[in-house]
Formats: sequence, structure tokens, C-alpha cells
Amino acid sequence: MTVMGWWRGIRRPEGLVSLADVVSAAGDDGSMGSYDAEVPLAQVLGSVARSDDFDDHFRPRRRTSRYSEVLERFDRGEIPPPIELIRLGELYFVVDGHHRVAAGRELDWTHLPARVHRICSVAFVCSCLTADDLPSKRAERRFLEEVPLPDDVRRQLWLDRPADWSRLADSALAWGFRRDRDGRSSRADVDPHSLASTWWIEEVMPTVTRLRESAPTDLADIQVYITELARRDGVENLSWPSAHWCRSVHGNDPPSTVDAPP
Repeated sequence: MTVMGWWRGIRRPEGLVSLADVVSAAGDDGSMGSYDAEVPLAQVLGSVARSDDFDDHFRPRRRTSRYSEVLERFDRGEIPPPIELIRLGELYFVVDGHHRVAAGRELDWTHLPARVHRICSVAFVCSCLTADDLPSKRAERRFLEEVPLPDDVRRQLWLDRPADWSRLADSALAWGFRRDRDGRSSRADVDPHSLASTWWIEEVMPTVTRLRESAPTDLADIQVYITELARRDGVENLSWPSAHWCRSVHGNDPPSTVDAPP
């Protein structure tokens, strides 16, 4: 089986990503305060209350006189007042300043000054997230509520299908049961965070390392592991759904086409 299916292009949805929809899917894990920064416009892809007023490239659906005035000020090189944003992972949602973001993007500005309010999420939100990904992100959040992996691992997680997160949770819980049954558990395993970390270190990573040695691949670690789980379950003729390539998950270079590990 090849992994061509992993890298098919994904159609971006119409409109901006809604903050409420993303928080509902990824989970609200509390506020981290506010700060001032120059924010990359490429990562400002969502809105708190005006998702339907702009397309997915942050172009206004109606070019009003107000927007034309903002555009003219940008064109003259005037530095605008800070916009107000909410940050969730790598993604920014506009509270105030939609026209400034749209004008900056239209005129190829790369950054704008902003006041940023940061919210933590249970499942990591990468900058390539779209509305189409939210069902899988919701399933990922449920998985992490059962198997609370460390933050550095969460940043690398990406699976396309909600059902794969269920398979992953079943595997982790079964591994913990076998560990306890065989007398290999320790006092630290009472803590779900410690048990989840041990599962990742002792089960997932050795499996992934072995498979990468036999057949190098650009898939993320969790994608390699879920492929192995499918094979252990006897799944044949898999037709993998599309998966994003995202810098936060895969690094700076687009993936190459390779065979899945045998």
C-alpha cells in the first residue's frame, strides 16, 4: 500500500474559521493572559463573530466604502492601530480589526501590530486547521482526555479520520491493561499523565523507530503508528483519507511520495 492518499489536496471551506467551532472541537484548557506582538497575517485565519463576512483568504465579501478607506491608508504606508486577536495554538482569530487584516493581506503586508489574548486548548491547533478538520480535532480532544500526552507530543499529532483516534485510544488503554496484568505497572502509572507518557515512550516510539528503519517515510509518528495498528487489526486494502501537510507537524519541507512501512 502506498501513502499517496495521505497527501491529496484538501479543499478549503468557504469563509473564515469560527473561534466557537474550534474551541468546541479542540477544548478550552484555560487562558494564558495577553501580550502585544507583531503577528504574521498568514496565521490570522479565523474570526470571533464575523466568519461569514470574509472568504477563506480573508477577502471581504462586500467591498464597502469603509474597507476602501482602510485600504487607501494601508496603501499610503500608514501604520494602523493594533488589531485585537485571540490566539489558539498557532491560529489567530480576529476580535477587532477585520478590515485591517483584509487590507494588509491584499497589499502583501506580512505582519500587523496586535493585542493578543491567548487561550490554551486540549488538542493542539496548528495554523493549517480548517473547518473540514474539526470532526477529527474533536475526536483527538476526546482521545487526549483519556490519554493525556505531554504538550511536546500533542504538537506533532495529526490524524484525518475520527475513527482512527478511537482505535488509538483503544490501543493505549489495552496496553495499560496488559502492563498492569503482567505486573509491570508502577506507582507512577496511577497518574494518567505518567501512564500516557510511558505508553508513548515504551510502545509508540519503538514501533515507529522500527518501521522508519525498514522504510523511511515522511509521515508523522502518529500516522506511522496508526498504520501499524490497522495492520495488527487485519485491515486490508486501506484507502487512507487526505491529511494535511503542516509545518508544525511535518517540518518545513513538503512530504515526498513514499511507500508505507512493510
